[in-house]
Amino acid sequence: MRQPLKPFQFIATFCFVSVVSVVVLAEQRPMSAEDVLKIREVGDATMSPDGTRVLFTVRQPESSAQTPERKDMRSHVWLATVGCRADSARQITFGERGESAPQWSPDGRWISFVTSRGRAGSDDEDEGPKRQIWIMRADGGEASKLTDAKEDVGDYAWSKDSKRVAYLMRDPLPKEIEEKRKKRDDAEVFEDDFRRTHLWTIEVESQEATKITDGDAHTISSFDWAPDGTRVVFSAKPTPMVRDHRSDVAIVTIASKAVTQIASTTASETAPAWSPDGRTIGFLSRPYDVEPHPDGISILPLVNSRLSLYDVESGETKDVSSDAFDHDPSALIWSPDSQRILLNIGARAYREMFTYDVSANRYIQLTKGRVIAFGSFAEDGSKAAVTMSTPTKPGDVYVTDASMSTFEQLSDANSEVRELTLGETEVVTWKSDGIEIEGLLLKPANYQTGRRYPLLVEVHGGPTGAYTNGFKESGQMWAGQGWAVFYPNPRGSSNYGEQFMAANIDDWGGGDYRDIMSGVDGLVERGIADPERLAVMGWSYGGYMTCWIVSQTDRFKAAMMGAGLSNIYSMYGTTDIPGYLATFFQDMPTKDNLPLYRERSGLTYVDRVTTPLLILHGARDERVPIGQPMEIYRALEDRGKTVELVFYPREAHGLQEYYHRLDRLKRQYAWIAKYTLGEAPKPKPTPTSDGAQRYR
Repeated sequence: MRQPLKPFQFIATFCFVSVVSVVVLAEQRPMSAEDVLKIREVGDATMSPDGTRVLFTVRQPESSAQTPERKDMRSHVWLATVGCRADSARQITFGERGESAPQWSPDGRWISFVTSRGRAGSDDEDEGPKRQIWIMRADGGEASKLTDAKEDVGDYAWSKDSKRVAYLMRDPLPKEIEEKRKKRDDAEVFEDDFRRTHLWTIEVESQEATKITDGDAHTISSFDWAPDGTRVVFSAKPTPMVRDHRSDVAIVTIASKAVTQIASTTASETAPAWSPDGRTIGFLSRPYDVEPHPDGISILPLVNSRLSLYDVESGETKDVSSDAFDHDPSALIWSPDSQRILLNIGARAYREMFTYDVSANRYIQLTKGRVIAFGSFAEDGSKAAVTMSTPTKPGDVYVTDASMSTFEQLSDANSEVRELTLGETEVVTWKSDGIEIEGLLLKPANYQTGRRYPLLVEVHGGPTGAYTNGFKESGQMWAGQGWAVFYPNPRGSSNYGEQFMAANIDDWGGGDYRDIMSGVDGLVERGIADPERLAVMGWSYGGYMTCWIVSQTDRFKAAMMGAGLSNIYSMYGTTDIPGYLATFFQDMPTKDNLPLYRERSGLTYVDRVTTPLLILHGARDERVPIGQPMEIYRALEDRGKTVELVFYPREAHGLQEYYHRLDRLKRQYAWIAKYTLGEAPKPKPTPTSDGAQRYR
């Protein structure tokens, strides 16, 4: 990307519109671990009201003046102009802690974003300053702080008249609790003493902030303004616990602060969005038909969310879901004319755009074969900003027409990828137990038909997740070293309908395992995979499946279990999502289903394991607590098996720190290459001086 300009300069930047260019590339080379982490992540595409410009974020590792020896992932706000060359996009924010969530004011006069700048607001300098909303004029100038919230600002949105901004903020600690914490008199009651998140508004001109909702009855998750600015619709949960899936939808009147429930059933009602004409509120509803536990929280049913429409005038709600629309939406976007609702949905190996036509009461697929993330519309609805990626191109910003049939690229965030030798990706299908299963095959760089290659099987997390046919940066590193990488979407994956998503209930390690193994068999039969050079790895549920696979077969020469489950029974009592886990066993562990919990745990079959196993785990993981890797490590170590356990300090369920991510890439490659290829690997693991704790 081009060199950034200072904020006051960007509006006068010369717009290159040439569509013909000559690019002279150096000799291409394989992708390295360092290249993987240089990939810039593009997101938050936001179209200006007049449709001429797009704000977006670019996230990448950076060092700061305070910690030059360290690299942290930070995002900054960039600006692209419609009709200009993709490399004309410019960075417009430069804070040392980064910026995120850019928005335009509806009148187009202001640009806003969230950032942490200045000194910490507490005595604990390690906390840093709180995240606040900042604004700057759209025609240039310095940014200024809008909010002065006591806690981090969460989601925010402009009122339609551009005079106010609504935002979410968690309640600050009472003063007496803060004083006790300074003395480290800070005992915490588990699953108690909650701090709720509430709705605030702030006047842009006077910067006067007002708390709109209050109390302990709910904690707000999402919201949307009424077009006339007098009310806000929001979704809220009884508690902020991750395991609490209950949610209702309500309207609050700004002037009186009166709250009126509009959706309060046993279903989980979320993601409300007010139509631009003010007549309808759309929201998602996930039906619950299971008996809750004594605390009111049930296991999580594996069903699709349904689209519902609430008529503001009559107060009636209509379920407009359709059996023919077998997809699971997570958010909805109204078209500016209030005639359509856009849905960004995982569909098989892609992430597509669908629309619900309100008057015709039907769902229509707009895109086909895309991995797309919707941003926002221009005010007149004639165009929209999105981000897209392909198997050979990381995500970039595009502008598209209302039908999403044409796309104009506005950014070129990772031009360096053109210097790399990449493998080609193929969407593959196969039969397992008579069921069609789909996945992705990333072929080695410079693949030759008829030649067999070492195969890495990478299992996704979830299990209600799915691989999509976008850019696989870490996979391309393996492809550059001559590996084929297989990404299966076995039974239990999302993107393939409600029945498929629920197909591994009471069957973890059953049909899903057979789907993966039959997929491997198919690649061997095609002459692509070398049956003597197979390896497997995965993270979260993928880590569970890795542990399970090596306890069931000796076909794999090496394996990496990342943040994975080894003992599902002990996992239930320690994870922060017990209800989700119990869904797959239809209840919490009881005397009736306890045999199944144990039967489907890899730890039960530890004596069978012969595959050298590398275990990687975040030291502060609450999703899959550290007892899970320790149990399987101890069982293998005490039996004299080949195993290594690495903890990453400060990390939760997914690794965030740069050097930990780099260590993971290099360490897992070194381990798998050593035991699969029987030769010294090319990428070498980083030394443990980066903080990773290793046990062998």
